[in-house]
Amino acid sequence: MSFEINKLLNFLIDSEGSDMILTVGAPPTIRIDGEMKNASKTALTEEDTTMLMESITPQRNQKELKECGSTDFAVFFEDRATFRMSAFRQQNKIAMVMRLIPRAIMSIEKLGLPGSVFKQAMRPRGLFLVTGPTGSGKTTTLATIIDHINSTSSKHIITIEDPIEFRHEHKRSIVTQREVGIDVPEFSEALRRALRQDPDVILIGEMRDLETISIALTAAETGHLVLGTLHTNSAYDTITRIVDAFPTNQQELVRIQLSNTLNMVVCQTLCKKIGGGRVPAYELMKVNSGIRNQIRENKIQQIPSSIQISRSEGNILMDDHLVELYYKGLITPEDVLARANNVPEVTKRIYEQEGQ
Repeated sequence: MSFEINKLLNFLIDSEGSDMILTVGAPPTIRIDGEMKNASKTALTEEDTTMLMESITPQRNQKELKECGSTDFAVFFEDRATFRMSAFRQQNKIAMVMRLIPRAIMSIEKLGLPGSVFKQAMRPRGLFLVTGPTGSGKTTTLATIIDHINSTSSKHIITIEDPIEFRHEHKRSIVTQREVGIDVPEFSEALRRALRQDPDVILIGEMRDLETISIALTAAETGHLVLGTLHTNSAYDTITRIVDAFPTNQQELVRIQLSNTLNMVVCQTLCKKIGGGRVPAYELMKVNSGIRNQIRENKIQQIPSSIQISRSEGNILMDDHLVELYYKGLITPEDVLARANNVPEVTKRIYEQEGQ
C-alpha cells in the first residue's frame, strides 16, 4: 500500500482527531477524544516513514533531524488546518507525530473560560501564565486571548513561537510573529530583542529556560504585558518551578519580582467527555494581595488554601473544578482521579457523593 501525506492529513481532519502517529511497524494511528485508533490495516515500513517525512519536511528541518535526531515545524495545509509536526528518529528509523491545530481561532464562548480571565489578560502590564501538560490546549487558549486583545485594543503584539501555529491578522492591533529557528535562533534572544521593538504585549510560546524566564520577569516589571506557558499542573507548581529555576542566592529577589508582576495563572487540562468529545478542566488563580504576600514571604504552600477561600474573586482549584465536572455527569471518576492533585481528598469527595 502506498501512503500519501496529503491523504493522511485530510483523514485526520475528517476524523476530527487531534494527532496522528507514524512509526515503523504500526499502521498510521490517530488519537480521537484521547483514544488511539488505527487509520489503516497496513503497517508502515521504514521506506514509508522516510518518504512521508521527506515529502513534507522543509530542508532546514531535514538537516536538523539528521544532525540532532529530531525537529519541529508547522505546516499550513491548504485552507483546512495547521499542523504542528514533530519528526524524529527512533531505533534509527524515522517517526512522525502530527498535531492538528484548527485554522479558526476559538471564540471566547466556545473556549469555556470565565470572563474574569480575559479581564486579567487586558491589564496593561504584568505576567499572565497558561500552564498544563502537553496537549491540554495552552496554545489554543493563548491564541484566543491574543485575538481578543487584537480585536478590542490598539497595541503592538509580538509573539515568539516554536513553531507558529495560529496566524493572526492585524485588526485593531499590529501583530508581529517571530518563529524560533527561522526568524530568530532562540526564545531568549527573541525576547531580549523584543524589548527594543516597541511592544505592548509579548507572547512567549514556552518559558523553557532560566534566561527566558528572567527576561520575561524583567519585561513584565518594566511595563509590558507578558503572556507565557509552562508545563505545570497547578498554580503552586507554577510558582515553585519559576523560583526553583534560579540559583538559591537569587530566589528571594525572584519571589519579590514574581509577587510584583504575576497577574494570573490558568492551569488547564482536557478530559474525555462522557458521550463523546472533550471538556476542559482548569485551575484559576487571580493574584490578590494575600497571594502576593505569600509569594514574597516564601509561604507558597499556603496558596492552594488562598485560592479556595477566594472563589468569590473567580479563583478555583483544579481538584474542585474536576469534582464539579463529575457532579454534572460530564466526566468519569477515573478521569477525575487521573488529573487530581490531592488524590486521597478527591477520592473521598467522589465516593461520598456516590454514597448519597
